[in-house]
Amino acid sequence: MVAQTVLVVDDEPDIRELLAITLSRMGLESFSAATLGEARQRIAELQPDLCLTDMRLPDGNGIHLVEYIQQEFPDIPVAMITAHGSVETAIAALKAGAFDFISKPIELERLRNLVSSALRLKDGATAAEPEADESDLRLVGSAPQIVALRTKVVKLARSQAPVHIQGESGVGKEVVARLIHANGPRAARPFVAVNCGAIPQDLMESEFFGHLKGSFTGANRDKLGLFQAAEGGTLFLDEVADLPLAMQVKLLRAIQEKAVRPVGASSEQATDVRLLSATHKNLATEVAAGHFRNDLYYRINVIDLHVPSLRERSSDIPELAHALLQRICSELDVSVPTIDPSAMTALQRCNFPGNVRELENILERAIALADGDTISADDLQFNEQPAAQQSPGQPGEAPLEVAAAYGNLEGYLEDIERRILQTALEQCRWNKTATARLLGISFRSLRYRLQKLHIED
Repeated sequence: MVAQTVLVVDDEPDIRELLAITLSRMGLESFSAATLGEARQRIAELQPDLCLTDMRLPDGNGIHLVEYIQQEFPDIPVAMITAHGSVETAIAALKAGAFDFISKPIELERLRNLVSSALRLKDGATAAEPEADESDLRLVGSAPQIVALRTKVVKLARSQAPVHIQGESGVGKEVVARLIHANGPRAARPFVAVNCGAIPQDLMESEFFGHLKGSFTGANRDKLGLFQAAEGGTLFLDEVADLPLAMQVKLLRAIQEKAVRPVGASSEQATDVRLLSATHKNLATEVAAGHFRNDLYYRINVIDLHVPSLRERSSDIPELAHALLQRICSELDVSVPTIDPSAMTALQRCNFPGNVRELENILERAIALADGDTISADDLQFNEQPAAQQSPGQPGEAPLEVAAAYGNLEGYLEDIERRILQTALEQCRWNKTATARLLGISFRSLRYRLQKLHIED
């Protein structure tokens, strides 16, 4: 069996020798380079299974090498060796496409974990999609937004960079997180999801980091925390914006040091988890309001991923509805009904402030109410829903433009602003200066709005 190869790029002979010895004991063959130019040449010749590079090189920096590998040899994972405490450098490396990073002085156990994870990725030990019997729906749909999201998920799964998933309630942020985990080298290890808003504040430290027996009243046994439970896998922090400031400080240290201290313990325990987070709130706004720490924001928001609302991809409703019906009926062990045209029209006219979760609830109720094997518009019971969910033109209903905002004013206003901006951009042929002039706003304001609403050229 041919040994897997690793290229070590560092201008310090002692570091190269230490890494070579460690890699050799793992049954790996290592090669070395001392400069950026030499590294590029060796990569082109050897095409190693993994590259470890120092940040500072005599003729450039490691990020340039990361970018080169991403462009020319995207299947080769590359990890960055950074100075201790250089969080900004680590974040820059991850954004450039680095698989992961390790800080000096190098801890050999952490290095072995990193190398093993990277080589599992190179071996293709990933799952393209969860199995059909999994509880999630995967990313169903063919709208441009969802196609782009699927592509990003596959790409982000190859990295160990923290990803922050943004989107309204019910859009499927946890589905996206599970897909990132399932497509990555940690797929065989635990995926641990936690709703940060559901943990009592006085139990947060124990829940996240664990505790020792006798460390506080009621602690009658040792308990593993969420970080330990996700060891080697992925920890998904849902509604991370709901964490109190005191807990944010402790979480930041755990992420930076890759170690946690259980309540009552005298020393820290090393952890190896990939961190994913999500919230329906705007984290940048929470930072500006002083509700979320700026340093933690930049640490978990290395890569930002937006999940579109159901309103933004209404063309996917028929496909999504049929997929939901298949799953619901499988769980209920009943035959799958058809949706008649009038019911499908009603679904496509619905605003869905609760997004996919709301669509699922409506269909589940309709299955129970339907006579025979066909779901009609009456079975959807939109006339009994709050005004925000009704189709237009029903007696006694608030005007459509008012009713559509009920329960989700911020999302509704963003949807209006997005349509205005897209129309103006198209009218100006995507000339942003002309668009800003047309709308009577500054260029800086336009750029901010485009970034906030995830409108790309």
